[in-house]
Amino acid sequence: MADDCFGHPRLAAIYDPLDPDRSDLDAYLRMAEEFGARQVLDIGCGTGVFALLLADRGIDVVGIDPAQASVDVARAKPGSERVRWICGDATALPPLQVDLATMTANVAQAIADPDTWQKTLRGAYEALRPGGHLVFETRDPARRAWEEWTRENSCRVTEIPGVGSVESWVQLIDVSWPLVTFRWTYIFAADGQVLTSDSTLRFREREEVETDLVAHGFVVEDVRDAPDRPGKEFVFLARRA
Repeated sequence: MADDCFGHPRLAAIYDPLDPDRSDLDAYLRMAEEFGARQVLDIGCGTGVFALLLADRGIDVVGIDPAQASVDVARAKPGSERVRWICGDATALPPLQVDLATMTANVAQAIADPDTWQKTLRGAYEALRPGGHLVFETRDPARRAWEEWTRENSCRVTEIPGVGSVESWVQLIDVSWPLVTFRWTYIFAADGQVLTSDSTLRFREREEVETDLVAHGFVVEDVRDAPDRPGKEFVFLARRA
């Protein structure tokens, strides 16, 4: 079940202009080059930003996401015909043999259900060729990122071509450790419509993630810092043995 910010057509359509700075993806592009990846599975591809960046580099990409509205946005972008788009999740993938599987941004944490998380790791493992890599990030719980998720810190008005002004902000709803729930609110000036989207993230300790990876047959090669958010996140590099 996708959150409304990804699954509601009106919200999916404004997702990119509300978050235009995707410099967080630079590190993933460098890792794709580092591993010499020619086939990549982008789990939780959303509106396709990363998948299309990979395709621009001549990489064969499969992008999968459970939110049909986000996949529709991705399919409408220039160059989208170079990517194989699937509406679904990594628990039920077609047969693949990719060099690299990725979960960028909040994807890994958004898989909050423990059983679905285990099935996702299993699906990623099966999609990788032997020696292929799984790379994803997750916030360091010790940094307590949710304490900054307030209307005061996040409220802004964005002028979007063809849409008009959209006011948006985030508010923390609940902390039931290790789950953290927050709500985005969007107000469309053009017609006054107010839409909200609730999301829940699971905060996992580094040791927990490493244990899960090893249990599914991965070798944890490295745990890096996120270059654009130093000290705030773990970036896991795991290899299929």
